[in-house]
Amino acid sequence: MLCRSDRLIPGIKRGLLLFVFFQLITAFCFPQEQFPFKNPALSTETRVNDLVGRLTLEEKTSLMLYNSPAIPRLGIPAYNWWNECLHGVARNGIATVFPQAIGLAATFDTALVRQVASSISDEARAKYYAARKEGSSEQYAGLSFWTPNINIFRDPRWGRGQETYGEDPYLTGTLGLSFIRGLQGDNPKYLKAAACAKHFAVHSGPEPDRHTFNAIVNEKDLRETYLPAFKMLVDGQVEAIMCAYNRVNDEPCCGSNTLLHNILRNEWHFSGHVVSDCWALDDIWARHKVVETREEACAMAMKAGVNLNCGYIYQYIPAAVNLGLITEADVNEQLSILLRSRFRLGLFDPDSLVPWSHISSGVINSPKNRALAREAAGKSIILARNRNNTLPLKKDIRTLFITGPNATDAGVLLGNYNGLSDNLVTILEGIMSKVSNATKVEYIKGTDLVKPVYDGWSLASAYDATIAVMGISPLLEGEEGDAQLSEARGDRKTIELPENQVEYIKKLRGDHKKPLILVITGGGPVTLTGVDTLADAILYVGYPGEEGGNAVADVIFGDINPAGRFPVTIVKSTSDLPPFTDYSMKNRTYRYYHGEPEFPFGFGLSYTTFLYSDIQTNNVSFHKDEKIMISCKVKNSGNFSGDEVVQLYVRKIHPDENDPVESLKGFSRRFITKGGSVAVEFQLQASDLQSWNTTLNSWEVRPGDYEIMIGASSKDIRLKQIIHIQ
Repeated sequence: MLCRSDRLIPGIKRGLLLFVFFQLITAFCFPQEQFPFKNPALSTETRVNDLVGRLTLEEKTSLMLYNSPAIPRLGIPAYNWWNECLHGVARNGIATVFPQAIGLAATFDTALVRQVASSISDEARAKYYAARKEGSSEQYAGLSFWTPNINIFRDPRWGRGQETYGEDPYLTGTLGLSFIRGLQGDNPKYLKAAACAKHFAVHSGPEPDRHTFNAIVNEKDLRETYLPAFKMLVDGQVEAIMCAYNRVNDEPCCGSNTLLHNILRNEWHFSGHVVSDCWALDDIWARHKVVETREEACAMAMKAGVNLNCGYIYQYIPAAVNLGLITEADVNEQLSILLRSRFRLGLFDPDSLVPWSHISSGVINSPKNRALAREAAGKSIILARNRNNTLPLKKDIRTLFITGPNATDAGVLLGNYNGLSDNLVTILEGIMSKVSNATKVEYIKGTDLVKPVYDGWSLASAYDATIAVMGISPLLEGEEGDAQLSEARGDRKTIELPENQVEYIKKLRGDHKKPLILVITGGGPVTLTGVDTLADAILYVGYPGEEGGNAVADVIFGDINPAGRFPVTIVKSTSDLPPFTDYSMKNRTYRYYHGEPEFPFGFGLSYTTFLYSDIQTNNVSFHKDEKIMISCKVKNSGNFSGDEVVQLYVRKIHPDENDPVESLKGFSRRFITKGGSVAVEFQLQASDLQSWNTTLNSWEVRPGDYEIMIGASSKDIRLKQIIHIQ
């Protein structure tokens, strides 16, 4: 979403100024009364109806734009709906910067994700009250957040995949649900903040074509891959849904009767509001060209059920009404849904009634939140290789060489849609805070991010160990137009490590035997085929947030036993991928990929080892409406205490041609002391095994045999049990 307010046509700007001037004049001429919509004792529905009944059509129009002006005659303050908090309050000054969303996904920790989101909403409330005290209603200072991004990371070349929770619908939906619960709170009347699930739907690149692209997807892939996470968040009462820029099967997402009316409202009974992606309504007529005029685009979105317009097209609501394209009753219906969110946020009520009005600015980037950011970063780090137990290093190591283009780069801590902090700890700084005063450390950048320059590589043979901080950065991947070095306007053309970095690693390796440790940054999968054999240890650290340097050092020196897991499959080569524009799931993600990956979904090593045993189910034959109880034991059989991520997968013994190879249906991150054991339990409904019947156009639980598989990754299955669904 890119802000392009300069695209407002001059006439509309003049009209808006006249409207605001009129409101100011009437505020002085007509004193306010205590309107029923301001009475907190009344029901939300009564208050909404009262307010809508007092508004002119022009006022209704203004309230359906993201930058809603004040209506002084009714005592309604200005409000800007556009706010971001993907991994911390974003674009609004100092805030705690947590690991990027793909890093939070790598934790496989629902409780942690909820705690992070709750801390974010604490800071959001504090910032909102601070801005309001100064009379500010600037963009990014409100309480309605266009987060989380729960699109499926179906293709690793997508620059915005870093914003997602990975490639699996169940993991995405489960973590997304935890995030919105932390963000929105659990008060029965008020929202702590309003979350928004985006981008609905079937949206994952290519970035350069997103305003014109038509995603063609079959019904089975739509229902089994692209929509489940959205359905989980709707069931969890997410307050908002953002419709996407692209078309799906010829329909613009923000004008789609199929997506917004039939599925979202009628089938799922979504009761919150729908917001357009920014200037997506402009795409309907100007780029998708499914209608000819702005008024028609306005009417199409209104009829489909878009309640809030990020952009300017809804300024044509009065014109669309005059042309007979929509009625004022249509406007009332969609505005009423939107206004409920403002009431639920407590924006029309005294602070004394809102539970979070006491939160002060002292919570912003507080020591407690920084400690949580460090914990989250530590839990997100994936140990991908550790030959001969190279890691952890000793803090009193005699000599240490640090190199690589990302060792001192604060940008690789941040990712995109980020806040800012005065506490950014680079990876070099984190390492330096750990080593003893007697350790000799030398740092040389060595090579650039992509330019073939090389320096200092010969030092690797002279030091006791080398840590090379390589990978990619937000300069190479991100949203359309954001990544300055991207050759595809935000996307990556290849998933391999840049060639100059590969060459530099080869030079570092040389012919010596000293330990070489690779630290790989980046939000999208980076394949290391041909390089992983050169390194003794490999850490994938994502974009780990403001405490990233400390967290990486915690892992390298053994203060944290790593347990991050890949939320995506890392294939061996770009050539293993289908065409980027192909939205079929065939040969995509671990669920449909039949090749041998470099690193499988769910994979991650530990400094210790775990033994799995005693798989049990409450039965082996179930009816479609019964619960399936599954348990096992996991023992820490190694020399370190640490976390294990126990994963539950299911596959059909006799699958149809287009069924997934296997699907994640449960996971549990558990801390197990050295020598200790835990019992891990999972519960499934037989309905969790349902699949989409394309003939009946409905869900069904197919009778037959299913294999329950428990393991440490999608390719490391330790226990199996066959069950039968009657």
